[in-house]
Amino acid sequence: MKAVAVTRVHTRRPDAIAAVPAASPPARVALLGTGTVGTAVIERLAQWAGTPLGGGVSLVHVANSRRAASATLGMAPREAFRVMQNQPRASRLDQVPIVLHGDGAQVVVDATASATVAERHAEWLAQGIHVVTACKLGQGTGLAQWRRIRAGCLRGNTTYGDSATVGAGLPLLRSIRDLRAGGDRIHAIAGVLSGSLAWLFNHYDGLRPFSDFVREARDAGYTEPDPREDLSGEDVRRKILILARSAGVELESNEVDVESLVPATLASLARDDVDAALPLLDTPLRERFAAARKDGCKLRFIARLENIRDGKGDARVGLEALPEDHPLAGGAGTDNKVAIWSDRYRVQPLVIQGPGAGAEVTAAGLLDDVLRIVRRRRACRSGFNTR
Repeated sequence: MKAVAVTRVHTRRPDAIAAVPAASPPARVALLGTGTVGTAVIERLAQWAGTPLGGGVSLVHVANSRRAASATLGMAPREAFRVMQNQPRASRLDQVPIVLHGDGAQVVVDATASATVAERHAEWLAQGIHVVTACKLGQGTGLAQWRRIRAGCLRGNTTYGDSATVGAGLPLLRSIRDLRAGGDRIHAIAGVLSGSLAWLFNHYDGLRPFSDFVREARDAGYTEPDPREDLSGEDVRRKILILARSAGVELESNEVDVESLVPATLASLARDDVDAALPLLDTPLRERFAAARKDGCKLRFIARLENIRDGKGDARVGLEALPEDHPLAGGAGTDNKVAIWSDRYRVQPLVIQGPGAGAEVTAAGLLDDVLRIVRRRRACRSGFNTR
């Protein structure tokens, strides 16, 4: 039976923030990472200037791996990068709690892909600093790290904003957690979780070499500079781990069966040699495309979590041939598409679809989490409950 896609409309209410007394201090934000996502965060903050949304956030620190800039009273977003470039010193992560100290919620926005930064998340949370991140290396690696983050939230009474780690801010994690909070049990999750792989298999036609599409996706910024990082399935492994743990299934990383699309010969090459060797992908993908088309199917790179029972489940990631009318076979561009089966959605799953990659949507997801932290803190100070 075909799944029924459920569209959720999420409207932001600027008046909810505007109604807070002016004496309520803004959140003090440290932005770590000045790449494409960090730049999009800065641009979005600049667009908020002079609005109730902008009044709820004060950018007090901006840093990358080379330089950092701080301002106790906050800085204009579009000036932050210029000020940072004029600083002679490298960024020091141990300075983050110091520069964030002051009235108002303290929030780190991690727009990096750094394991070193991710290792600090639990420490900051335990110190009373909220963390908002798009980096999957905190919750999508070893189970011990995930547990440290959860313990840090409890100890510091803080929030870990992770909406942008899976689906670039689509309401995936929030929907799973809301279902469980309402007493629902998750039975299975399946979906297209990689924007880059979605783009590749939405466009691959079996005529042009697959390697041509990989180069096109890389040059458009859909894949990592080394496309093996996407084609290996490791990014999708981290995402299904995050979804599984949110669904109450505490899997270890090695419990996810991952099918890599990267042949061993290509996997062993130095990064500078990868481009010339990409045609090693062509024959295997052409054969799988032809077999799928013969059966009236489409190739999609799917992550699955199934057979959930008593906190256990089976997880796998890999290329599948899906019937054209399958709920996960559709989509366009870099769309992520995820189906969730539960007690409530037993026959027809809840299906959530939307852009799963892109700096702008990721930045929006990050700042949505920041605003949730601001609203919760201010509501608590005013004696109200909010979500």
